[in-house]
Amino acid sequence: MKQNQTYQDKPWLSFYDDGVPESIEFENTLLHEFLETIVYTSIGDYLPFPKNFLFPLVAKKKKLAARVKPSHDVFKWKDVIKQYSPSVQTADITFNDVAMYQYTGGTTGVSKGAVLTHGNLSKQTQQIDAWLPGFKENKDEVMIGALPFFHVMGLTVSMNFAIFKGWSNILVPKPQPAPLLEAMEKFKPTFAPLVPTMFIGILNHEKLAATDLTSIKACVSGSAPLPVEVIKEFEEKTGSTIIEAFGMTESSPATHVNPFENGLRKVGSIGIPLPDTLCRIVDLNDPAKDLPVGESGEMVVKGPQVMQGYWNMPEETDKTIIDGWLHTGDVAYMDEDGYFFIVDRIKDMIISGGYNVYPRDIDEVLFEHPKVQEACAIGVPHPTWGEQVKAFVVLAKGERATQKEMIDHCKQKLATYKLPTQVEFIDELPKTNVGKVLRKDLRAAEIKKKSMK
Repeated sequence: MKQNQTYQDKPWLSFYDDGVPESIEFENTLLHEFLETIVYTSIGDYLPFPKNFLFPLVAKKKKLAARVKPSHDVFKWKDVIKQYSPSVQTADITFNDVAMYQYTGGTTGVSKGAVLTHGNLSKQTQQIDAWLPGFKENKDEVMIGALPFFHVMGLTVSMNFAIFKGWSNILVPKPQPAPLLEAMEKFKPTFAPLVPTMFIGILNHEKLAATDLTSIKACVSGSAPLPVEVIKEFEEKTGSTIIEAFGMTESSPATHVNPFENGLRKVGSIGIPLPDTLCRIVDLNDPAKDLPVGESGEMVVKGPQVMQGYWNMPEETDKTIIDGWLHTGDVAYMDEDGYFFIVDRIKDMIISGGYNVYPRDIDEVLFEHPKVQEACAIGVPHPTWGEQVKAFVVLAKGERATQKEMIDHCKQKLATYKLPTQVEFIDELPKTNVGKVLRKDLRAAEIKKKSMK
């Protein structure tokens, strides 16, 4: 590549922010092995005067400035913008064209690339819009953009939906309790899509009582099950309403949502299917057999938001989409009103002494203990029963408890075969980058410990 070539001609462009660790240098031979051209930028490039001049000094003092050495194939973004005219290109895109390969979280196995089309994403946004008629299409509504946009819930709900409606979007790069509460106090959001760990973190933060959250019309909870006890406590302390929903990467993501404003909201339920979405509960051993109201089986769905398949994984696609129905891998049941309730993930089910034990049942009971901040139950190998239940507990700040105390608490609400036989207190649960608890990591660590004995 020659310096006098326009940047449009270069096949690979990689964008870097110069606020990276000082030890990273762009003359690194490994980078040049894969990249033909490097274009770098800085937060300071987009700050108003005089902050744009002061930023390099602050970045250097905090050791956030990268050492970018001049080279024939390294360009500063602002210089590129000044020197060259944009190359305008048009594309003939239809709803059936692939928009993205959205990778699953890999919480129960290997991450897979869900093939989502423009139609999947567009129709999903319209489904959500139809579900929330009480929200306006103007700047009066404010989204709290706490979910990362690379996550499917953040992409659809926090980004696409806000753009579709023309709302203000308050981005919170580090959605920890303190900056979340600060943003809510300052910008008065009306809509807050969050994940369970965010609700739990806010509830346990010392500044919650002093923060006014009355501007929020609705919070949406997704990505992972939200304990009923957390919902009740959050709504009691904040006055907000939490709309529980269900979604998967494979369905763009939402398939079910509880009614908001018009209709019955059932706490603990994922609600009812979105417009144009069909749902069935089928036998775990015979997917062709539909189960009656109240019986638990695998939930399967069909709708315009369902993916085309997994990228380059035809066998996995055929296992997941059967006769047009997306098999969610979740055990659920439908009640007499048509509301759906998730029991647990099929892969998380514990089989102890011939009984099926769903860890979410145990999690819910542990969450009810006043000393517990978070809890997660898993099955660990047992020579006689096949598996036994072990619970991992994160205590609220300043609390102390014993294993016996936790098990005695569970005895009040759980059948004997569901009781944890072990309780381990830990500082934090392993989670994905959007806060979903990784049961598989806890199981893998337990199996590894046993194999080393």
